[in-house]
Amino acid sequence: MKLYVMRHGQTSRNKINHVLGRSDLPLDSTGFHQADTAGIKLGGVHFDAIYSSPLKRAYQTAQAVCRFQTNPAPILVDKRLIEQNFGIFEGIRREDETYQAEKKEYFMPFENGESYLDVAARVYHFLDDLTKESKKTRRENILITTHGGIARIIEAYFNGLSNDDFRTFFMKNCEVRVYDFPKQKSDRLKALDEFELEQLEKSIPELEKERKEMKSERWICSGCRPSDSKE
Repeated sequence: MKLYVMRHGQTSRNKINHVLGRSDLPLDSTGFHQADTAGIKLGGVHFDAIYSSPLKRAYQTAQAVCRFQTNPAPILVDKRLIEQNFGIFEGIRREDETYQAEKKEYFMPFENGESYLDVAARVYHFLDDLTKESKKTRRENILITTHGGIARIIEAYFNGLSNDDFRTFFMKNCEVRVYDFPKQKSDRLKALDEFELEQLEKSIPELEKERKEMKSERWICSGCRPSDSKE
């Protein structure tokens, strides 16, 4: 079975390079054109199931793909595919120094938002549920329309990413990546599950204390434990 992961089309905030998380913006004119173009290119692939983030930009992208399907499957909205909650950094320019510094703290949440581990936990659970469902039904192709941050987590789920690769991984608007699915997670990815469950039981003060003690050693969403860094 093939899993097609597609980032949504362009929005007005994407165009000016501002942080876009939970703000529910629609596609702009370029975004609709991108989605239609992708829909045409994917027209020869029949999707047995289509999953979308609940945000407009992802759902409208899924609708565009459906317009070019001969017998389109219903769009199934799943909240676990929603973009990361960036908290107080929602809407700021991506170049903001404080935002860039906070991004490096993988397991600490943004103020009033989520950490990368929070996002990885829900996306991994979604993919695990999809694996279970695939064993019950015969599906050849599944489409997910979602966000850049979620696509990064999915890439880590399948292939693992180093610190540098995780930071620089980027999908263009309406870019599509295809994965063989289901697939057994590697030992590095399983390490995240264990780490994640342990961390979720701790309070924020405890995590902050651990973060300081760990100095610059970090874990990322692929479950890798990289060597010490001086970043």
